[in-house]
This record gives sequence, C-alpha cells and structure tokens, in this order.
Amino acid sequence: MFTRISSQRLPYLRRALLEWYDQNRRDLPWRNTRDPYRIWVSEIMLQQTRVAAVLPRYGKFLQRFPSTEKLASARVASVLAEWSGLGYYRRARNLHAAAKVIMHEFAGKFPDHSDEWRKLPGIGRYTAAAIASISLEEPVAVLDGNVDRVLRRLLHSASSSQSLKAAQELLDRTRPGDFNQAIMELGATVCLPGEPLCSRCPVSSFCRTRGPGELRSSKPRQRKLSVAVALVIRGDSVFLVQRAGGERLMSGMWELPRVDSPAHDREILFTVRHSITVTNYLVSVVVRPGAASLKGKWIKKSKLDRLALTGLTKKILRKANIIEERGPHVARTQEPVRRKTNGSSGSRGTRPAI
Repeated sequence: MFTRISSQRLPYLRRALLEWYDQNRRDLPWRNTRDPYRIWVSEIMLQQTRVAAVLPRYGKFLQRFPSTEKLASARVASVLAEWSGLGYYRRARNLHAAAKVIMHEFAGKFPDHSDEWRKLPGIGRYTAAAIASISLEEPVAVLDGNVDRVLRRLLHSASSSQSLKAAQELLDRTRPGDFNQAIMELGATVCLPGEPLCSRCPVSSFCRTRGPGELRSSKPRQRKLSVAVALVIRGDSVFLVQRAGGERLMSGMWELPRVDSPAHDREILFTVRHSITVTNYLVSVVVRPGAASLKGKWIKKSKLDRLALTGLTKKILRKANIIEERGPHVARTQEPVRRKTNGSSGSRGTRPAI
C-alpha cells in the first residue's frame, strides 16, 4: 500500500474529503461544466498562474473563442492578445496549435482518453489527467504541487517519488474528477505550504504529519536585473518593437524598445518593478527619441488594446496614462500557484523576457 493507510480506512478518507469538497469548494466557473473545451482552457490557464489572475481572463477568452473551431481558425496574434496578462505565452501558442490538431486531424472531436490528450501540444500527464478525469470521469489521478504536498504530509514522506502511485491508489473511482479537484482544493486552501490549517482539514485524523512537517523543497534563487526601455510618442502613436519569432519566450509580442541604461537620472520618466518567475526587474522608463530609429512600428493609441502586448509594456503604458487601467480588481488569495512537481529550468541563450 503506497498510501500506508489500511484498505479498511481508505473509503472513510475518500468520503470525508468529498463531503468537505461538496460543502466548501470555491465557486469557480470551470467547475460548473463537463465541457472538455472549457475544462482544457481552464487547466492551461491555471498552469503556473493564480486563480485570482485567471478569473477575469477566463470568461473573456471564452467569449472571444467559444469553441475549438473558433480558436483554431483565429490568428495566433489574436490568441496572444486575449492571453495578455497571464504570462507564459507558450501556453497560448500550444493551446492554439492543439486546437488546429483537433480540428484537422481529429475531425473536431476531443480525445476520449488521457493518453490521447497527451499527444496534443502543451499537454502533459497532469493536464491530461485533469481534463480526462473531470470531463470523462476517467479514473486517473492528478499530481501537481498542491497534491504532492498534501500526500507527503498525509503519509509523512520526505520524497515525492511515490506520490503518483499513492494518488492513484487513493483516488475515488466513482467520482474521480471531483476527487482530484477536492485534493487540489485542499492543498490550495487548507494544506498550505508554510502554515497548514490543520484544524480545518477534513482528513487530519488520517494525517501522519499534522503540521508544517519537513517538506524539503529547493526554492530557486531570485535574481535582480536593472533594465531600461524607451517611451517614444509621436502625436497619437507610440513606438513599439515586436519580439522576434525565433525567440523562445513571448515571440511575436509587442513591447517598448530596450535601450542602454540612462547616464543621468534626469532622463528617467519613472521606474516600475516587474517580476517574472525568478527574476525581479527594476525598469527605468526613459525619454529616448532616437530609439524610434530601431526596427519597429508606430502604433496608434486607439489600437493598443487589440495588440498582443507584454505584461511589462501594459504596466508602463497604464502608468503613463496611455491605456486605461485594467478592469475590476480581483483580490488575491494565499492559494499557492499550481506548479509542476518535477520543476522546470528556464531557457538559456535568450535574453530575459519582460
């Protein structure tokens, strides 16, 4: 037994977790559907991104691309523009590419098994399991950072090596989709990384840790970078450059031109701070008319909202009152970001994407 919990007690644990989930789950839009398309979109958006950031983008994305057919027929630039603000733009490109595969190679039909989902661009084991268990009720367990943390505490294990086998053994076969969402919800709202709320945990009586425990995890070292960009305005237009198509990060996105650091503080209009994964940027926005001689394009202010802008560029243009502030603020929760359990390394050989 990978779970180290007797077969007699497992049904009680499953029932306790599902009853808790039924009564306490957050009312999220992707939980009110079994539509594979909507679940797929939500799972891709939630990779490495907080729920609070996804909520305002999810509905808008589905309004713009309500079906696989609409998504597949759209220009990639339009998809990137609608994805703007979520970051990790390779996800949007893969989503678009996978939609084309479904339409052209699968005759518009969704895969009917998690193994088939994994053949699509941008879909790994976790995402395939989530989509298949929720939309198809396939009895396949998910394992992300939240689930791994719950299982390691539950079993008092210092290693993640057995977590997937334990998750599959623990899975409720009658409600696999709900059970997967229940254990993820537990990790997101109760079994938190730093200080777990054990008094609120529905399965605390089964837990071998009952507290923070010693879950060894290596946090990537944060680095700081100072960069400068030029804000050049001519009449009702702003000068922007497009990231090269061959760049691994945010290729095709539009941004303010990068320039040398200012020699004097008087060149600086203002500064902004911007963070992407393990890099914290201090960005100086400068007046540098000569930057318009670079290969770029003058974009009318009225058309900026239709363009796929990088998150940093949007932040700067908002601060400069060139584009409007984003919509209603969605309060952030303490819920941890959904992460892969095996980690990932950053790209090498390309300049940092901001």
